[in-house]
Amino acid sequence: MKQADKQLILLGMPSIHAGAWRYPGAEPGFHSSFAHMAWFARMLEQARFDGLFLPDTLAMRAAPLEVLARGHSAVTLDPLTLLPALAAVTEHLGLIGTASTTYNEPYMLARRLASLDLISAGRAGWNLVTSSNPNEAANFGAEQHMEHAERYRRAREFVDVMDGLWGSWEHDAFTHDVENGVYFDAAKLHVLDHQGAHFAVKGPLNIARPPQGRPVIVQAGASEAGRQIAAETAELVFTYQTDLISARQFHADMQSRATAAHRTQRLKIIPAVFMVLGDSLAQAQEKRAALDLLVDAPSSLATLSIALGHDISGYDPAGQLPPIPDSNASKSGRDRVVQLARREQLSIAALARRICGYQGLEMVGTASMVAEQMELWLDAGAADGFNVMFSHLPGGVTEFAEQVVPLLQARGLLRQEYRGATFRDNLGL
Repeated sequence: MKQADKQLILLGMPSIHAGAWRYPGAEPGFHSSFAHMAWFARMLEQARFDGLFLPDTLAMRAAPLEVLARGHSAVTLDPLTLLPALAAVTEHLGLIGTASTTYNEPYMLARRLASLDLISAGRAGWNLVTSSNPNEAANFGAEQHMEHAERYRRAREFVDVMDGLWGSWEHDAFTHDVENGVYFDAAKLHVLDHQGAHFAVKGPLNIARPPQGRPVIVQAGASEAGRQIAAETAELVFTYQTDLISARQFHADMQSRATAAHRTQRLKIIPAVFMVLGDSLAQAQEKRAALDLLVDAPSSLATLSIALGHDISGYDPAGQLPPIPDSNASKSGRDRVVQLARREQLSIAALARRICGYQGLEMVGTASMVAEQMELWLDAGAADGFNVMFSHLPGGVTEFAEQVVPLLQARGLLRQEYRGATFRDNLGL
């Protein structure tokens, strides 16, 4: 493998561990503070990360109020409001915001993302989601959440409309010919006039062409429908595999699907990884255990019910997970939880603690151990990079920047300086 091919893609995101806000040294209100998020973005840029990723949901979780009151996930900042502000305090960092195709309209979202790309000089990314939280429906005048398969059909058409709108202007349409009084070449403006099953959008977009042509598109669906839309539309694919074998299989499957969809660009597969560092393996494991102990039992059981799309409050917490019926929630998310319970023979209570503490890939150990693991996944064809979730903030990202980043750079896995003009350039797209 050539040195240039071994460059890791690194994205960073705030911690989703339910106990992270209570960890010693953590800032409880980090997610809702612009000052803290601006510091976080600058820290990622100083560490030469490719991008910042912001998840989002359009409703509170379906949990009792007393449970919601004990977690930091009830409130956040709107990603597409926060990211333009972060663009003003960074120069190179990619800015990925989550936005739902179920509860947005293509024209409005195309405008906002094109504006972000222009404001950031070509650093916008869109994490395409179809909304797995059924509570979102009631916030948009719907009595029930759209059926899973229909959400993905809508999403696929949504992307087509977005692409058409972003292509409203050719790259050299704006002549700014002061002498002759011609601001743009009318022949280089294209009216979409889309008529489809879900959308009727005339266009054109009244925002200039994005510097990247279109923002970098990210998708995280692991269901059959999710994989297919990612293969057809995305450039970065988030995944949740926890072992090399399944990760390599997922990587190969996604590349095969992309080829079948006549994509010429190789997809970049980015597993999410929960990062816990220590001066020794034992210390890192102790830190992980301490984080888990900060999650109270009622909160963990409520979170498990949400992940399964099924209320498990009536079951014995000490017993095994019973068969779980299908629901309209995330199918891939439910399947991961069920597989974890069966694989490790976890009780419902133990499973709930794991879910609150993150059940996906984790790297717990010293900086050297983490650097070795990252290189192993890259060399094995299991990943092109990682979406790093830090144990807590601000301390978790500082530890990674000071301890892991120099080791990755020494191995030739991470840039010393940014070289591309846009997010897409830095990703090698």
